[in-house]
Amino acid sequence: MELDRRLLLAHCAAHTVSFVAGLLVVVPMALNGSAFKGRCALFSTGYWRTENRSELTGQPGDVSHLVVQQWGPPAACQFATFVGIFTVLYGAAQGWRCLFYLHGRHDDTLFSSFLTVLLSMCVLFLSGGASVILSLGLDSWCDTVTDDNTRPYSCAESQSVQLYLDVDTSSFYTELSLAQASLWGVTALWLIQSILSFLRLYHSHSQHISGPCLPREKELLLGYSPSDGSPSPPHPPTTPTILI
Repeated sequence: MELDRRLLLAHCAAHTVSFVAGLLVVVPMALNGSAFKGRCALFSTGYWRTENRSELTGQPGDVSHLVVQQWGPPAACQFATFVGIFTVLYGAAQGWRCLFYLHGRHDDTLFSSFLTVLLSMCVLFLSGGASVILSLGLDSWCDTVTDDNTRPYSCAESQSVQLYLDVDTSSFYTELSLAQASLWGVTALWLIQSILSFLRLYHSHSQHISGPCLPREKELLLGYSPSDGSPSPPHPPTTPTILI
C-alpha cells in the first residue's frame, strides 16, 4: 500500500473516532444542562447551611443543605459543548470525504492540505482550552458540594445525597466526568489529526516537487532526446590539431 493511501486511511480512522468522542461530549453536557435547568455547574460557588428541617421537608429536626451563591458562567459549559459539536460535524464531513478519496484514489491539493493543517492546529488549541476549563470547573463544583472535602462523602458519592436544590443532581458527576474524559480524548485526537495532516502535506509537497523532474532524469539516464524520443547520436571523437 502506498504511503499516501496509508496516511489517508489513518486519517479516516481518526475522523471516525473523533465523531464518536464528540458525541460523548455533547450528549452528557446536554443532559447536565437539562437537569440543571440551563444553569452551569462549573465554577459555581456556595456554602452549606444548617436549618430547621420543617422549613424544607415539613419534618422536625435540623438538616444541612447546600446554598448556591452564584452559578457558574454559561460560557464555561457552552465552550465545551461547542468543541464537541464542531468535532462531530467535522468528523462526519471529513470521514465521508476520506472514504470518497479512498474509493476514487484522489487526495487533497497542496492548498487544501495546508488549510487542513491550520484548522487542525487551531481546533487543537481550542479543544485543549475547553478541556482545562471543564476540568477546573468540575473540581471547583466538587469542592463546593463536598465543602472542601470536609463532608463524609466524595464528589461522586454526593450524587446520592439530597442537596435540597431546585435542580436534579442525581447524575451530575457521571455526566460531567464522562464529558471531561471524552473532551481530553478529543484533544488527543485533534493532536493526531494535526500530525497526520502535516504528514500528508509534506508527502504531497514532496511529490509535487519531485514529480516533474522524474521524466527528465529518466531521459538523461537512458540517453533519450526529450524532443523526439529517439536516442541521441553519439558525438564523433574530436581529432587533435597540431599547429606549426
